[in-house]
Amino acid sequence: MNTTKRREIFTRFRAANPRPTTELEYQTPFQLLIAVILSAQATDKSVNLATRKLFPVADTPEKILQLGETGLSPFIQRIGLFRTKTRNILATCQLLIEQYNGEVPRTRTELEKLPGVGRKTASVILNTAFGEPTIAVDTHIFRVANRIGIAPGKNVLEVERKLLKVVPNEFRHDAHHWLILHGRYICKARKPLCHQCLIVDLCEFKEKNLEGTASSFDMKQLT
Repeated sequence: MNTTKRREIFTRFRAANPRPTTELEYQTPFQLLIAVILSAQATDKSVNLATRKLFPVADTPEKILQLGETGLSPFIQRIGLFRTKTRNILATCQLLIEQYNGEVPRTRTELEKLPGVGRKTASVILNTAFGEPTIAVDTHIFRVANRIGIAPGKNVLEVERKLLKVVPNEFRHDAHHWLILHGRYICKARKPLCHQCLIVDLCEFKEKNLEGTASSFDMKQLT
């Protein structure tokens, strides 16, 4: 895919949704950190249902530690891998208190030392909480980048590096959110809604699904 096409893709995304953000609900960097840890192999909807009950009770490392495993588990037990996530969250809270005065660290190296935090989670925190132009590649973005041809790669790290290289600077901060929303609601895994896609004429996917009635899809509907 050439530079002109890539720029036009993100120009259209920006016109439709000028201020994209995560669908996870949070008010502080710490709340976002907990939500993203919980979101691994889980939907944002299920995480939000849990944190809407958890955060009014415990929204700091100290308060979550006071809950302990038996107190925290009931809040998140409907989320996949909740036992492992419970242990990781408690261990992360302990480290935040001991090493960072209860604050979420602002570097990738420090974030990835926290239990339950990998490269993708760290990228989400750096981008969404601290405004850095990182691009966290999840299954949606990996699929979209390969399918439409904007940054094909064999693994998530390769796709991430390509996106950081080819996405114009002015779009880089919001690129993660545009691509994940596009993958979640339009460029779906099994049956992409190409007839509703605002970049269908730019996409290089050869097996477009054009069944259905064309509509003027607006990404603002997702916010």
